[in-house]
Amino acid sequence: MKATLVSKEANEVKFDVVFSSEEFEAACEKVYKRERGSIQIDGFRKGKAPRKIIENYYGADIFWSEALNDLLENGYGAALDELEIEPIEQPVPSVKDIKKGEDVVVSFTVKVFPEMDIENYKGLEIEESVTKIGAKEVKAELERIQKKQARMETVTDRTAKNGDTVIIDFVGSIDGVEFEGGKGENFELKLGSGQFIPGFEDQLVGKNADEQVDVEVTFPEDYHAEDLAGKPALFKVTVHEIKEEILPEIDDEFASDVSEFETLAEYKKDLKKSLQAAADNTDESIMKDRTLEALFNANPIEAPESMIQNELDNMVAEMDQQLGYQGISVKDYLQWMGKTVEELKEESRTDAVKRVNTRIILKNIARMENIEVTEDEMNAELETFGAQMGATVEQVKEMIGSSMKYFVEDIQTKKAIDMIYGAAVKVAAKEEKKDEE
Repeated sequence: MKATLVSKEANEVKFDVVFSSEEFEAACEKVYKRERGSIQIDGFRKGKAPRKIIENYYGADIFWSEALNDLLENGYGAALDELEIEPIEQPVPSVKDIKKGEDVVVSFTVKVFPEMDIENYKGLEIEESVTKIGAKEVKAELERIQKKQARMETVTDRTAKNGDTVIIDFVGSIDGVEFEGGKGENFELKLGSGQFIPGFEDQLVGKNADEQVDVEVTFPEDYHAEDLAGKPALFKVTVHEIKEEILPEIDDEFASDVSEFETLAEYKKDLKKSLQAAADNTDESIMKDRTLEALFNANPIEAPESMIQNELDNMVAEMDQQLGYQGISVKDYLQWMGKTVEELKEESRTDAVKRVNTRIILKNIARMENIEVTEDEMNAELETFGAQMGATVEQVKEMIGSSMKYFVEDIQTKKAIDMIYGAAVKVAAKEEKKDEE
């Protein structure tokens, strides 16, 4: 197979893919062997007719179409790689007359990724994001860790209060008739959590263990079960046990238990350092997002409609995958929302345009700046990718094959973003003016 670039202008490329007569003949023979079992010729058992007899009977070109499809299955992609062409839509192929014993030429016309000069990407002005970690944040983190170390103890010398966890049985009824989902045994309910219907938990405050309580509530008007919404209900509740959350003291012993440090002072110092590092990363991520927003706004371009439609299809597929984790599909979601796929895509169009335009801008900047990817950078990317599936770098390389170019593009994009962000002008956030009292 040989690929030849014919022309490239206005983001449209024309190229030829040439298969030698020997390659085409081998492909025809392969199709014959694959298809002969379904061909019946008088005088021959099914599947036993020689190829020449079949071609004489049905025409010399009987196997040509399938043979060409087989050759193009790998040949088209190989030609794109060889000529470094990135199509953005399905190709328009044309085949010149096929003659036995001659090479076969397939001509393609494809729209390719837009190549353009980007002017406004250096010195972009973005609002600075600076988070300073102080004693307040360290205290909040200590209290979060403290809660994780809490233990539950049964209370016997007092009644239940907010914050306690009660173990209860309950049976709900409306007008004396029990309803579905209104019954539970040995249920753990934290008072004040808002887990139950408004008013339910409040009526258990001040109750003792082993006490029986009639809890009267009214289901909210917007309750998810329409047959219960807005209706008054009675719950017969038995309080079996009251448990209190016991928090450990935040002291040197606590620090020693939850960290490698022996003193609370050392632990707090390390916490502040790690919290600041996390905050710095978050700030940088926020400012990079602002940089991309500024880049998009500073470079209005018109993306090809085919790229926007492809992005919309990808967005619907992403949504379907995310909803799948919850056990539903996009189709189910759209039925519940009373929408069509077309309406969903129209609502998502602005985001799709932003995604596509930003990708076009960044890729062209990477080209203009001649951003390259080193072997170490590629291996680091593949190592991170492989770690998700327990594969080595070499195994990942073998798996992805020609898809390596997408990893290269991803690294180039990241480096382009870093370059643009590094050149951006960070402006201090404006303080909001408070109304005078």
